[in-house]
Amino acid sequence: MPPHNRTSLTPATFILAGIPGMEKLHVWISIPFCSMYLAALLGNGVVLFVVRTDRSLHQPMYLFLSMLAVADLMLSTTTAPKTLALLWFSAGEISFGSCLTQMFFLHFSFSAESVILLAMAFDRFVAICHPLHYAAVLTPSAVVKIGLVALLRSFCIIFPCIFLLKRLPFCGHNVIPHTYCEHMGIARLACADISVNIWYGLAVPVAAVVVDVVLIAVSYVLILLALFRLPSRTARHKAFSTCGSHVCVILLFYIPAFFTVLTHRFGQEVPPHVHILLANVYVLSPPLLKPIVYGVRTQQIKEKVVKVFVCPKSHLLQE
Repeated sequence: MPPHNRTSLTPATFILAGIPGMEKLHVWISIPFCSMYLAALLGNGVVLFVVRTDRSLHQPMYLFLSMLAVADLMLSTTTAPKTLALLWFSAGEISFGSCLTQMFFLHFSFSAESVILLAMAFDRFVAICHPLHYAAVLTPSAVVKIGLVALLRSFCIIFPCIFLLKRLPFCGHNVIPHTYCEHMGIARLACADISVNIWYGLAVPVAAVVVDVVLIAVSYVLILLALFRLPSRTARHKAFSTCGSHVCVILLFYIPAFFTVLTHRFGQEVPPHVHILLANVYVLSPPLLKPIVYGVRTQQIKEKVVKVFVCPKSHLLQE
């Protein structure tokens, strides 16, 4: 197909249709979505502020937690503002470039979170299985390098999706039955073979995430073996408590993700509005719940939050 014809078949804008069959409930649905988004902003903002301002928390575990908070903010902010504009004002129009940008950062932040969770599992593995080598292995430069690897791997995995979508003709089809842009939602509008998009979108990102999950599982098997060898029950309990919050966060991230992917790929009998509601809950609930989990289960975070926000005068006196 000549280049000018292919360009003419690419729409200037897409229309996000929202939640099919529930248009009359859009305003009501926006209330919990908005509340979850604001709570996620607040919770992750508090985590970043506390870690940033307290030098005693400038340790690998908390630096990885800060990276996770940034990725969560990116994940929710990429989708929530446009979704709320659609639900409140029926502002579903989005340019082709903006749609691709939203798609990129959505999948990019998901991939980056997976790498960060793997890094946090490695941090716990070194701390429990090789405590004497912890400071030598997880140096500040090593933490920075891990963060850069998370960015680079995510970029290399997701960036090709942009070109896979830009090569497709859309023949005037520009209505996306969703509240935000994601790879396969855009690809399904094309009037051409999308086999490459299907295989790449399923095989490459999912394979990368599965590798992360396997390595995390191996890390925790080794951690459990090391914990059972500890002679003191108090030491075992303390070690378990340091891993408990991370395990909760792993479950919050991967279980909804795999459930969403499986229902999206194989749950053909699931109504479309259920797919879309689940997709929106997924990008909002983990960023909302992760700061709560760490705030409740991590003693150092909880103490610093209480000192800074609940008893600021006593915090200033200690300073």
